[in-house]
Amino acid sequence: MEILPSYTGFSDVYDILTDDVEYEKRCEYIEKLFKKHMSYTPNLIADLGCGTGTVCSIMAKKGYDMIGIDSSDSMLYRASQKKGAKKILYLLQDMTSFELYGTVDAFLCMLDSLNYVTDSDEVEEVFSLVANYLNPGGVFIFDVNTLHKYENILSDNTFVFEEKNVFYTWENSFDGEYCDFRLNFFVKNKNGVYNRILEEHTQMYHSHDFLMKAIEKAGLTLEGVYGELTEEAPSENEQRVFYVVKR
Repeated sequence: MEILPSYTGFSDVYDILTDDVEYEKRCEYIEKLFKKHMSYTPNLIADLGCGTGTVCSIMAKKGYDMIGIDSSDSMLYRASQKKGAKKILYLLQDMTSFELYGTVDAFLCMLDSLNYVTDSDEVEEVFSLVANYLNPGGVFIFDVNTLHKYENILSDNTFVFEEKNVFYTWENSFDGEYCDFRLNFFVKNKNGVYNRILEEHTQMYHSHDFLMKAIEKAGLTLEGVYGELTEEAPSENEQRVFYVVKR
């Protein structure tokens, strides 16, 4: 049985599996953070690890010029098929080594995409590139998974789900720094037969202290750290934390 590179087969079912993610609410929250931390309304925004382009699509409908950056051609293909995608510039690039033609007003990196950068030097490179391409007064809004989530939610647990003709198991293994995911999908095709897709992913826990060093090294300034979709300090049981940094 073939194990596919990350997101190669996952792109076929990603939107189904994230159907419960309140994307509209997240984009409204992003706009609140723009108003709170920026002295001007951003126009051009780049989304790092944009996946199938849902955030890009919603933000584009709100009137922003969007650039979606992702290292998975299959995820970008899905993004390109969505309504209004022709108005969005999608780039097949890694967030640790991307190149733009000019600067942007804001960067986004949503749904713990930064945790998929599993080398400390490469995380620092992400912040360095953001600082290089970010306009003065612009912001970088990203979220990361917390230690609480890795230790107490994901941990070494196995989950079983069934969603819209997709049955899958999700096995986790966390060693204190890296969390390995083994995803077994069984996807029902048009003939009623289930096809199996097996993928393996790894995330790295990024502590607040480490992120602060990377932010400061890039010459950026921390504006705020918030609990998920709030404007309050994170709670002890927070599973995902939002950061706003500024140039």
